[in-house]
Amino acid sequence: MANTNHPKKGSSITVEPIRSQEDIKSIKKLLSGNPRDYLLFTMGINNGLRIGDLLQLKVRDVQGVKPGDTIRVKEQKTGKPNVLVINKATHKALQTYLSQTLAEPEDFLFKSQKGNTPLTVSYANRLIKLWCKTINLRGNYGTHTLRKTFGYIQRVHYGVGYELLCKRFNHSSPAVTMRYLGIEDKEVNNILMHEI
Repeated sequence: MANTNHPKKGSSITVEPIRSQEDIKSIKKLLSGNPRDYLLFTMGINNGLRIGDLLQLKVRDVQGVKPGDTIRVKEQKTGKPNVLVINKATHKALQTYLSQTLAEPEDFLFKSQKGNTPLTVSYANRLIKLWCKTINLRGNYGTHTLRKTFGYIQRVHYGVGYELLCKRFNHSSPAVTMRYLGIEDKEVNNILMHEI
């Protein structure tokens, strides 16, 4: 039987954000016994950077950081500069991970078990699919899920506009960001209930 979740050549599958705060809490609970994966999830949903950029971080990049600190990164895909901001949730996950690992400064933060190499994007993709499947999330999830979750939560729960998210994502225009994050029919229907 053919894999129905595999795109035809030249097309792509859109992955979804995690839209529910409860589902985010469920994944954090699931990962609470695995500090590396917990950190990857937490850092991904709190920063909106591409997973490939997170996987290139080394331990020396994050040693001694405090909440509010920024780490400069160069996006692999675009070559543009960007920043990773250490908020309280990321800081806490980072401290837990660093206290439980024997990592050296030159080690990759998200080190694979095969020597000092980072996890691959495809392995991270499998992890994220597994986490979402384990908590019974329906839909298609993958590496962009973490980045999209950041954008979705910022937009829906914190009211951040597409223009700011566009800048954060280093997109060429807010229209690109709107397409990237997707708008559900339910959201459109909700605004139609506003009385003028």
